[in-house]
Amino acid sequence: MPELLEPSPPASETESGGLRRSLNLLDASLLVIGSVIGSGIFLTPSHIARAVGSTEGFYLVWIVGGVLSLCGALSYAELGAAFPRAGGIYVFLREAYGPLLGFLYGWCNFFVMQTGSIATLSAAFSIYLGYLIPLSPALAKGCSAAMILALTALNCLGLKPGTIVQNILTTIKIGSLLGVALVLFLADPTSPAPGAAAPPAAPFSLSAFGIAMIAVLWSYEGWHQLTFTAGEVKNPQRNLTGGLIIGTASIIVLYLTVNVAYLNILSFSEVAHSERVASEAMARALGPLGGTLISLAILISVTGATNPTVLGGPRVYYAMAREKLFFAKLAEVHPRFRVPVAAIVVQGLWATTLSLMGNFEQLFGYVIFMAWIFYGLGGAAVLILRKSQPRLPRPYKVLGYPFVPLLFVLMAAGLVLNTVLNDFRQAFWGLAVLLTGIPAYLYWQRKAARQAPSQ
Repeated sequence: MPELLEPSPPASETESGGLRRSLNLLDASLLVIGSVIGSGIFLTPSHIARAVGSTEGFYLVWIVGGVLSLCGALSYAELGAAFPRAGGIYVFLREAYGPLLGFLYGWCNFFVMQTGSIATLSAAFSIYLGYLIPLSPALAKGCSAAMILALTALNCLGLKPGTIVQNILTTIKIGSLLGVALVLFLADPTSPAPGAAAPPAAPFSLSAFGIAMIAVLWSYEGWHQLTFTAGEVKNPQRNLTGGLIIGTASIIVLYLTVNVAYLNILSFSEVAHSERVASEAMARALGPLGGTLISLAILISVTGATNPTVLGGPRVYYAMAREKLFFAKLAEVHPRFRVPVAAIVVQGLWATTLSLMGNFEQLFGYVIFMAWIFYGLGGAAVLILRKSQPRLPRPYKVLGYPFVPLLFVLMAAGLVLNTVLNDFRQAFWGLAVLLTGIPAYLYWQRKAARQAPSQ
């Protein structure tokens, strides 16, 4: 039975260790929305349409992906309120399963999931910047790296500057999405483009549905980022849970609205055949001006999704280092800015390295596959901790317990299993990265044990 490694700290103005609590409910909600809405809603609809083969399946997969994310947010709200400190999923896994699994999550987060997400978002930024300004391949990589380093520097200046920029970018991107939807709803639908034959309506297939879910969940990826900064949320029992629920529910509504708008002006076959659905829809509605406007909107959206990813990840490495399970330097908090500057910088440098290494299309799949292994385990932690720590204070309890967390766990397991069966190579390399964390954990554990008697 896992033991309670340390009591849940009071939700004071400063977390033990030096992080300052300064995020309110609005900050928390906008952080969730800003973390999720990036390039996915503009790019993935075509992949989803081709996979499911029908309008009904298209909407269904977006709804199921949203419900799955909301079930996760509800489950993680209970965990975040019970353990309102830096690290998020790392803390939840460590409390429920012990330090090894928590460490493996942090290990994969650093080497693939968090930094890989930052790198792929920076690549998307350069692609759309190239629509406005001609970029050579080398210059495009330089712009990707510059974006990462600029956001890294911003977040080193403290939580408040990053939060202010994040709130501004998220407000703009919400306005942009609503503006796109309004333009497409008001525009007159036209006939499909010549040669755009409708894809045949495929019979329902769990395999095809699972493939479509990968793309949908990339679009919903990031709803958990708020839990990383739980140690910096004011009144986390209220604002952390409220931010997760309000933010995730708002994203579901926004995504469904925009997808209905796409299909108002483009036929289903055009959506399925387009690699840039948003650009083509806006060009149909407004001409060349529409393409320029949507490119600007995507640049803002991608930047707004990268910033909270840069902000959140270092809190995991900080938490690991405080427990002497990662490089000690990463546990340091800057005396003036009250943020883990070393952890932010190291993450930024590794993400920049990934961004310079080339094509990240395969990495998208690795990120989702590996992330949902841990997301599912995090959902199961709600069930485990209810049994192993029944007296743990729970200021918020998940609605619909045990069905909501159980549904989340089962759907996450189905997604992971579908990837193993349909893309074993991707699953193999993802698991290989995970397994390399075991000797690293043993090294740091032995090192901590040797240091303990002298302290």
